[in-house]
Amino acid sequence: MPTLTPVTEEGRIYEFCILYPSDLTQKEESDLIKEIESIIEEVGGKQVAKDSWGKRGLAYTIGGHTEGNFIVYHYEVDPSKVRSVETALSITPKVLRHMIVKPPKGYEVVKYSEKFEMWLKEREKQEERKVREKEEALAKKVADRAKRTVKRTEVKKQEEKPAAQPTDKKKLSEELEKLISEDTLNL
Repeated sequence: MPTLTPVTEEGRIYEFCILYPSDLTQKEESDLIKEIESIIEEVGGKQVAKDSWGKRGLAYTIGGHTEGNFIVYHYEVDPSKVRSVETALSITPKVLRHMIVKPPKGYEVVKYSEKFEMWLKEREKQEERKVREKEEALAKKVADRAKRTVKRTEVKKQEEKPAAQPTDKKKLSEELEKLISEDTLNL
């Protein structure tokens, strides 16, 4: 990001933040932007940076609008001419609000529109990760429930089987002797 340093000695870098309605047609928007830029350039301003933030919701209604477009300019302007730019922007139709600020020394221009796009992508990735984690947790719950169900059915099957009687060897031997000793075997 470039650091703001004035090129001429009598010039200073100023930040101009402009808010205008979001419901303008492309032609109206283009004409308004050209008009704003020409107002600043008529007093000898040299554009250093331009950052179009696009359409944003407003915290409160301004001129009947709940949404507006923001543009942030950085211009090198003679400090004695800033008041005339302020006045011209105040009476420019379709400019809802404007603000002129002198950034501190060493200030670096940050393209907030790009940062916003990066933030949106990061937020989307986080939401996808949360969804994936939720799905994995649900799959684990289903698998655990299935394991418990299988275990319950195995326990029930074992309970239903009749228990085998312990064999009495003495009794078994007697029964075998009786069968073998009988003379009437029908073979």
